[in-house]
Amino acid sequence: MVYRVRRHSGVELIGGETDEFSRFDGSIPRMAASAPQTVAFAIRGPIERADLPGLCERVCALLEGGVDLALCDVRGVEPDAVTADALARLQLAAGRRGCQVLLRSASTELLDLLAFMGLSDVLPD
Repeated sequence: MVYRVRRHSGVELIGGETDEFSRFDGSIPRMAASAPQTVAFAIRGPIERADLPGLCERVCALLEGGVDLALCDVRGVEPDAVTADALARLQLAAGRRGCQVLLRSASTELLDLLAFMGLSDVLPD
């Protein structure tokens, strides 16, 4: 490609014959995209209110190190307010670490309770 210097309204333009910007012929450096990190864990019930701090602490330890997605198996947990509270807290803690929790094997009753409490968007299945 031939480059030339041209004057345009008192400004020097350097470029190809038809454009003031040259075409980039080299390879474009790109950052390698890493595969999303996923972790899976299960919560078994019944969950007591006193269990919440320890549960959050254990799950947060699993999420350290750049986990993007956490699959939470909730098969067998009781569909009650304490369980909904625990799951909402886990989602909040995960979100603070750049992670999202997805529920797996949730009962219809638990999903209905989460929807009733307005948490179905917060805790997708």
